[in-house]
Amino acid sequence: MEDLQSRNRSLNKWLPYILVVPSMLYYILFWLRPVLTSLIRSFTGVEGGLTLQNYKLALSDPLFREGFINTAVIAGVSVTIEFVVALMLALLINRKFKGSGVLLFIAMIPMALPPVAVGAIWQTGLTTNGWVNSLLIHLGLITESGKIYFMTAEGWKRLLLIILIDAWQVIPSVMIILLAGLQNFPKEMKEAGYVFGGNAFTVLRKITLPILKPTIVTAVVLRLISAIQIWLIVVMIYGFNRVPTLMERVVYYGDQVSSLPNSFQLASTNSIIVAIIVSSAALIYLKVSRNSESKEV
Repeated sequence: MEDLQSRNRSLNKWLPYILVVPSMLYYILFWLRPVLTSLIRSFTGVEGGLTLQNYKLALSDPLFREGFINTAVIAGVSVTIEFVVALMLALLINRKFKGSGVLLFIAMIPMALPPVAVGAIWQTGLTTNGWVNSLLIHLGLITESGKIYFMTAEGWKRLLLIILIDAWQVIPSVMIILLAGLQNFPKEMKEAGYVFGGNAFTVLRKITLPILKPTIVTAVVLRLISAIQIWLIVVMIYGFNRVPTLMERVVYYGDQVSSLPNSFQLASTNSIIVAIIVSSAALIYLKVSRNSESKEV
């Protein structure tokens, strides 16, 4: 009897570790191993020896610097637009008025579309005879001779189009996270704010947003990471090199010029740089968010 109890205690002691083994094997095979392979390859020269030449080449590439700036602009502007619009939609739908369910369904449609479908929809829509110009003519906003040449846009206009398309697709997912946070919001606190003389804006600023802060941090961090990794929609609409981004550089070297002797080394180098930037951005945001939270306390 004592032997059986001893075996059960021993089994219970090791059971959590045994249950974690499948997940650990999965991460080792499909996450840790590819990451280590890319890291080693980024320091490997064409001849096979260790070198920093890949990082020198990647960082000296003018398109990498342009891609870094474009990615920073897309991440900053797009995440800001998405958060503001998503918060307004979440607050509106959370009022549960008649028709809010229909509005929620319509607002979520872009989220159900894969990035490839989004790219195809806007690629066909932004051509000279695409559905965007047709819609503007039908609404009387432009004439047949005044069609807008979206695909030949230059500079910030091209970047603005990418930001608007990205925001159109991602706002629903941010809205859902914020709406989930609002669903658990204690109504008594909001009512207390109104009882003590606060208006709608004061209650939102002083009560709703501080309580919703953990949800906001989660939504912004997830969206920030995703925005830095944007590339597929950019490539589908404008192709490679016209609007370079950090991830677009990775795919460019790994797929478009894969016959180069150092293409995979450069693709691995760019992917490691992107991973460092994504991790740094998320850590900085979390640090700033926690510091502001501690000051408020």
